[in-house]
Order: sequence, then C-alpha cells, then structure tokens
Amino acid sequence: MFKRILIANRGEIACRVIRTCKAMGIETVAVYSEADEKSRHVRDADQAVCIGPAPSAESYLNMQAILDAAERTEAKAIHPGYGFLSENALFSDLCAQRKFTFIGPSARVIRLMGDKATARRTMKAVGIPIVPGSEGLLATVDDAVAFARTSGYPVLLKATAGGGGKGMRVCRSEDELKKRFPEAAMEAQKAFGNPGLYLERFVEKGRHIEFQFFGDAYGNGVHLFERECSVQRNHQKLIEESLSPVIDEATRTRMGERVAKAISAIGYQGAGTMEFLLDSTSGELFFMEVNTRLQVEHPVTEMLTGLDLVKEQIQVAANHRLSWKQADLQHSGHAIECRVNAEDPSQNFKPSPGVVTRFEPPTSVAGATVRVETYLEAGAQIPVYYDSMVCKLIVHAADRDAARRAMLEALGAFKIEGVKTTIPIHLKILSDERFASGRYHTGLVAELGA
Repeated sequence: MFKRILIANRGEIACRVIRTCKAMGIETVAVYSEADEKSRHVRDADQAVCIGPAPSAESYLNMQAILDAAERTEAKAIHPGYGFLSENALFSDLCAQRKFTFIGPSARVIRLMGDKATARRTMKAVGIPIVPGSEGLLATVDDAVAFARTSGYPVLLKATAGGGGKGMRVCRSEDELKKRFPEAAMEAQKAFGNPGLYLERFVEKGRHIEFQFFGDAYGNGVHLFERECSVQRNHQKLIEESLSPVIDEATRTRMGERVAKAISAIGYQGAGTMEFLLDSTSGELFFMEVNTRLQVEHPVTEMLTGLDLVKEQIQVAANHRLSWKQADLQHSGHAIECRVNAEDPSQNFKPSPGVVTRFEPPTSVAGATVRVETYLEAGAQIPVYYDSMVCKLIVHAADRDAARRAMLEALGAFKIEGVKTTIPIHLKILSDERFASGRYHTGLVAELGA
C-alpha cells in the first residue's frame, strides 16, 4: 500500500479523499493555489504545497507544478479527484513517466473513453446499446444536415471531448442546425481544445441513468447499481438518487451485467461511471458516455451499499484485486444527494462568491442518516475562480419517500449565510408532485421555471 498520496484537487473532494487516506493510515499531501491558502483541505492534510496563483490554468491544471510537488514530498501516488486533471490522459502518462501511480484508469482507457465518438463505437462493439447517431465525427455542417435529413428532427449536437453541457445544442430544424453547428464547435474548441462534433437523436423527456462500476488489473469487473441524475439545469446535475424509481430489478441486473462485461473487455482499472439515456416512451436505455473517474455523486452509492469507493480506488490502484464479487454487492434503502452551489437562483443562478458568515449543516433527521461533504466553515472564503459547488447533502432512509421527506427536513435546517445558495430550488424540486411520484425527466427544472 502507498505510504503517501498527493491529492491533485481542492475543496470538498480533497477533504473527502484525505478522510479515507487517514482511515487507511496513508499520509496525504494537499496542493493549493494562492486563493486557497487558508482552505480546509490544506489544514487537513499532513503536508501542503502551493502550486501557483489563483487561476486554475496556473495552479490546479499546472501538471508540472503538481508533479514537482509530488516529487518534493516523496508521494508515491496521485489522486486526481474529479474535474481538473481527473480525465486527462496526458497527465496520466506523465505520472507514469515520473514513476507516480495515477489513481484512475490507464491513459489508453482514458483516451478510448474520453473521445465520445470513439466511446460510442467501442461500447457498440461490446454489446451496449447506443443512441442512434452519426458514425464518427462530422467534418462539416453539410454532413450534419445530411444525417439529420435521414434521421429526422430533433437532433442533439455533442462535443466529442469534455462534458458539462459545453458544445451541446438541441436542433429542431435544419435552420437551427446550420446556425448552431459553428456555435457548438467554437464552444467545444474553447472549452476542450477540440472542436469535434457528432450528432445523436434527441430523446424528448428522457431520463439520465448511470451505473457505477469498478474494474481491477486482473480482468474483474462489477457494477454497484444505478443512480438517477435527471434533475438537471443546463445539463448540470442538481439532485441524484439511488435506486432509480423507474428501473426494475430485471433491467438493473441485465444492464449492470452488460456494463461489468464491457469494462472488463476494455481492461478498465479503477472507478468509473457509464451513463445512459432512458427513453421514457419506449423504456430503452441508450449509452451516452463513460466518465473515467469518481463522480461527484459517489456518496449516493456509498450510502446505498455501505462501501467506501475512495478506499477501493486506492486499493485497486495499488494492484489489489477487487474487494467484492458481484454476488457480494447488495443495496439497502434509498439515498438522495443535493448539490449545494454558491449561486443565486433568483438571479438566474448567478455565482455568489464571498465570505461564509454562518455555516450550520444539519446533523440528524429522525429515521434517516444524514451526511455532509464540504470544505466550508464559518469564515471560509468562496473564491471566484472555481466551480460554484461548495457542499453536498446526502440522506439515506428506508425507502424513497422517507428519504425525500428527510431531505426536505435537512435542507430546511441547513443554515448558510454570507452567500446565496441553491437550497431554495432544491426545496422547490423535492416538494413538487412530479419528483415526489418519481414521474419526472431531464426537463423538470425548466418546467418549474428555474
């Protein structure tokens, strides 16, 4: 096992990884930008190294600075968290060249799955159903128009690199497609350095379903059931839950087995998530993409299964076999997670950086387990430079309605002052009859006027 791990990230995920490392007896090294000098993850780690100025490009995306920090502190492995360099194949390659273990899949697998057009072809070849779409990348807007004339509208333009909704456009007519193709390509180039686009059939009122999985270096693969992530705003997830209220046990088993088989076939080592689009009309599940990292919403699965996914990541990276066989994995009850962002819902979700003057998270709710993942505390500064998500609130209860009611109670007891947060929109969503009944889709937040 590793003696010391450097965490190439910040905020709540850095704190989360540090916690598991401490439980495993592993020393930790935090890296931080000048803006994060007083952040909690810096204090929680055994050592801390400043890697540059506040902008991400000069600090948390500065591969050389991070690798130099790992060398100076004699760290043996690097945990990338999520975001930043977590799905960067070059960084994985550089770690290997400098003799550090990258806690994640190989650069080969990251490249294979990171390019979404390639990932579609790869998953199709191993028997995973994919959304009907273009074969490979679209060279020109004329290619896109020709495909759409055959497939029919609406269609969805998607960037082959990256995620988070960038480089995505729904097109309901040929005029829209011609207008939005260059927009999407430009946005993709700016965000990911790759303007490549492909087209998929746009599934109206679809649902976002994802399967958590793990693979090891010995060809073993398992799935840890599914999460529902359909509550989104501008393709950004707001609420996740598990199990999905619309996936039955037979579908769960069938698709989970396919996922485990697929990741074993490509030699996947570590944690990952396979994302699907559920056609609410036909009930079909279509492959969208693979995220080659730990997800923001991994605590939902941890609460459902009682497992520590970060611990398993570290063990698999150290070439241990998976701790579990598929038959060992069980789910119990229901878990829901709300992502709390420092944004003002009343001002079109405008970011709300600043100093947190009061921070009192809920600690308990009758009949449920409450978990809070955050780096915030009273007096903490939320910088303008990074993602606005500052906290995750997770509850676990005996069934879905009990979990929903527990989450409403926990959100109502949550006290954050000094900045605006998205707690009001979470309360609105969880109180809505469509969410309460489980009959919702990715357009729910828009239908609520948010």
